[in-house]
Amino acid sequence: MRVATYNVEWFHAVFDPPGNLLRDGAPSAREGVTRAEQIDALTTVFRAIDADAILVVEAPDISPRHDGIAAIANFAAAAGIRARAPLAGFPNETQQELTLLYDPDVIAARHDPLGPVAGKHGRSPSGVAAPRFDTSFRIDLDIDATEDVVTFSKPPLEVALSTPLGDIRFIGCHVKSKVPHGAENAAEAMTIAIANRRKQLAQCIWLRRRIEEHLSAGDRLILAGDLNDGPGLDEYEHLFGRSGVEIVAGTDALPEARLFDPHAGRALQSRVAAQPTTARFFIASENRWLSALLDYVMVSPNLRPCARRWRIWHPFDDRDCLEDAALHRALLMASDHFPVTLDLAAED
Repeated sequence: MRVATYNVEWFHAVFDPPGNLLRDGAPSAREGVTRAEQIDALTTVFRAIDADAILVVEAPDISPRHDGIAAIANFAAAAGIRARAPLAGFPNETQQELTLLYDPDVIAARHDPLGPVAGKHGRSPSGVAAPRFDTSFRIDLDIDATEDVVTFSKPPLEVALSTPLGDIRFIGCHVKSKVPHGAENAAEAMTIAIANRRKQLAQCIWLRRRIEEHLSAGDRLILAGDLNDGPGLDEYEHLFGRSGVEIVAGTDALPEARLFDPHAGRALQSRVAAQPTTARFFIASENRWLSALLDYVMVSPNLRPCARRWRIWHPFDDRDCLEDAALHRALLMASDHFPVTLDLAAED
């Protein structure tokens, strides 16, 4: 069984409001790429990865004006991929949804959000369990003795999966970016960046609380998606001591309470050696490309014996992707992120 996560840059822009594909020569939201070109490139990539379940990050908008479920189902049908059944969780207001595409002949999936409903001030009835992801979370990050009330702009997608390997819990996430949008000078940029870093880390702590609940219950768990973070990714990490990836994975926990992703593990071992990357952005002001490790597929210790291979479908770093000219071009044209897949099989 293959599980994937793929951040598709502004996927919603290649559909009309009812969810029909706009296969034409008009520009997509991806710079320098037409809508037809992006659709064709995405078709090539989705067919190549051939996953049983794909978390689509930045999936088409679900709102009164846009039918994102019809849109992604229409894409899957046009692409002819097995993972053709869409499942979304709580909609958001960002036009970038978290949607799971899965093969209904192999997997059964249902949206199964957990946790008490917290009030707007982040207080939940139980006071212990992590609140439901579409509500709010109160936390003190211990740098100013002030509690913050945090919400997710994109509530994580919680799924109960029935698979050939048994029942698996799945959490798909897209944690808020730390880019300092709206800054007019360096001082404002620093203030916004630190505030965004605080929120990002608080969201990761919230995620970690839910992870710990699953691990305590003995659940087999996959956490996948874009954490918009990695060790050493920005200069403000030292203010808080840990990256969001370290928090989510539980690197300071006992081995039986840690999540595993080999790419995250390699990055955490050395911050100066070459690291895996899952995204590639053009920095216009510096006229260069920036690569980063942002996308992960993490598994619980009790699922790790089933894990056979993690793969980043990188157009330059993966030899097969580099040597397949059509796939290489499609990966570069489809999105600024590249898919990450995990192959699972029954224990030997």
